[in-house]
Amino acid sequence: IAGMGGGGVFTTASIVTCDMYSMRTRGITQGVAAVFESLGMGLGGPFGGFVSDRYGWRWAFLIQLPLFALSLVLTSVNLHYPTPGKSTSAKEALKRIDYGGIFSLMGAVLSFLTFLSSRYSNEQPWSEPMVYISLILAIILLACFITVEMCFATEPVLPPLLVRQKVPMLVGSASFMVSMCNFAVMYNIPTWFQTVKLTSASEAGAHLIPNGASLSMGSLFAGWMMHRTGKYRMLNLICGIFPFVSACMISSMRENSHPLLLWLGIFPLGFGNAVVLQTMLIALLAHLPDSALAIGTGFSQLFRGIGQVGGVALSSAIFQSSLNTQLHERIVGDGAEKLITEIRHSATLVARLPPQIQRIARDSYAISLQTVFIAAACSTLIAYLIRLPIPDKSLGEDPCAQQKADESAPTSPSTLETSLIEESDEDWSAAAPLDFKPQDDHMSYESSICDTDDHDRRG
Repeated sequence: IAGMGGGGVFTTASIVTCDMYSMRTRGITQGVAAVFESLGMGLGGPFGGFVSDRYGWRWAFLIQLPLFALSLVLTSVNLHYPTPGKSTSAKEALKRIDYGGIFSLMGAVLSFLTFLSSRYSNEQPWSEPMVYISLILAIILLACFITVEMCFATEPVLPPLLVRQKVPMLVGSASFMVSMCNFAVMYNIPTWFQTVKLTSASEAGAHLIPNGASLSMGSLFAGWMMHRTGKYRMLNLICGIFPFVSACMISSMRENSHPLLLWLGIFPLGFGNAVVLQTMLIALLAHLPDSALAIGTGFSQLFRGIGQVGGVALSSAIFQSSLNTQLHERIVGDGAEKLITEIRHSATLVARLPPQIQRIARDSYAISLQTVFIAAACSTLIAYLIRLPIPDKSLGEDPCAQQKADESAPTSPSTLETSLIEESDEDWSAAAPLDFKPQDDHMSYESSICDTDDHDRRG
């Protein structure tokens, strides 16, 4: 439920941004928005760990309610965004929702998560009904989702128009793999510090702060570069390799690794992934007509959302499967099975184990998490290879330069103005007043950005 709400908020915010700004300016405005999103994601881990350590895990959730309420009030009061075209009632809008696609996709994802949890987290055999039924159901529902989207939905979640094009599918696939890598690392790296380095939950979460900072910096940098150059491909190729290097560095971490590696090893991952996600969204929108921008934004967010869920679920399955194998190889004898189960499902238990068993548990966690980080590195490398065929496309003229050219161009009186001047006083008083069309809202937004750029250059 939280994911549905959050996904709707991010998608709607991106659509509003796309509608308000030109293609070239859109990158920097979305970069600014991504700064706050990234800060929230980066600070959420350490803040949640801090609250959980001192007040319990329930308060880590309850304390967010006032923040949600404040966000809702601020958005309701400050966001006045009239959409062009014929307005529809809430009832008519609800009728247009692709319920078949939404529920079939949701069912497929939930069934697949149930399969992963029962098979790998709970180590149930393939003969268990929960295992094979959930897997079969996931496949059936996925087939239903594709059928509904391709054949029946009038306004599908997965538009066939985009599925048949090369660039949207490349962008969607790359976004899926990038999100998988990002969330696999973010979800598991605090566990590494808790179980291998034996740090507290708050300190383990604090190691995500560099990732949040790098995500913010990468988003803003990507937007600024696209605004300045009007290009995105070279930026994507250069910064897109950073996450692979970072994932390899993280997979090489040991208990005695240098603090710089432990704290800043994740920095290139967040920076590179932020640049990639920003440039890929702009690349997708640049290859679509203006009428399809909202659909394209939702298309990109769909693949990113599935990648986030897949990154957490698949990394957890890999981790639990490897950890189960490592612990069974090292712990034998009476009560071994019960102890192994407790160690697998409670990271905080490791710090309280007897020294000999603790050493075994720490080594097992280290090897298993290293496997996860290697898988994340493979995911981001595949994403890099997928992005290679995406062509570059100009994002249009620099709006700042265009504005200066318009302001410096000499203005000559129009034919209507000349005729009005030549008329007599009586005719002038009888003439109808001129109807000047107000400037578009998005031009005023871009003018403010241009003024800021001029100020920066003079500085």
